[in-house]
Amino acid sequence: MTTAKPFPATSPLPADFQLPDPPDNPDDKMTNFDQMAATGGAHHLRQHLGNLDTTLVAGERYVVIRPTRGMAGSHYPDLLVAFDVNPAAYRARNGYIIPEQGKPPDFVLEVASPNTAETDVTDKRVDYAALLIPEYWRFDETGQHHGTRLAGDRLVDGEYVAIDVEEFPDGSFQGYSGVLNLYLRWEDGQLEWIDPATGEHIASFDSERARADAERAGRLQERDRADDAEARANVAEARIRQLEEKLRRQDR
Repeated sequence: MTTAKPFPATSPLPADFQLPDPPDNPDDKMTNFDQMAATGGAHHLRQHLGNLDTTLVAGERYVVIRPTRGMAGSHYPDLLVAFDVNPAAYRARNGYIIPEQGKPPDFVLEVASPNTAETDVTDKRVDYAALLIPEYWRFDETGQHHGTRLAGDRLVDGEYVAIDVEEFPDGSFQGYSGVLNLYLRWEDGQLEWIDPATGEHIASFDSERARADAERAGRLQERDRADDAEARANVAEARIRQLEEKLRRQDR
């Protein structure tokens, strides 16, 4: 992975300065919602990566070296991940200002939509490389906008080099992010995060609910077994008392 070079110092911004909100496009927001919010994907990723005080998992806010008039040429990725940064500063600035964070984001991802597809595969690829972002990924639910369902680039000597993406017999696609130490998977039109250590999806609402249900069922089974054992012990104790009483009668 290419080590990010320091960016030139810029004039300090006012303490209360905030970047503007990105343009509002309902179609783009709905696409992003389907892949990030509705499935809880960003939340699950945040919990998996941990270190919430220094790891930023966010999106749909500008990433810039310095603010410009009208923010022309600036981008706001659907998802970004940055390690060893200040998430509170990101929230206060309403975006990611690279010199203030001390480094570019480590990972960005764009979800395809009809309005952004062309720039996702052209301008953004050039511009994110210029910002020295180590990995840039693209996810396309249908494969009709980016021309491929899943694609990733890794920064090598200042330029992006394509990351291998494997297609499986079931029609899913998967590529490895060295930055996140996770596989990204296109599966039935959904973005999935796979832990290479287990080959399983990272913990999600559904998997945690299933785990809790399994633990609850296990406790109930254990309780039932304990109840059965106690009932058998009570029967045995009653039988012993009957035998003892019978023996006492015989001795009289």
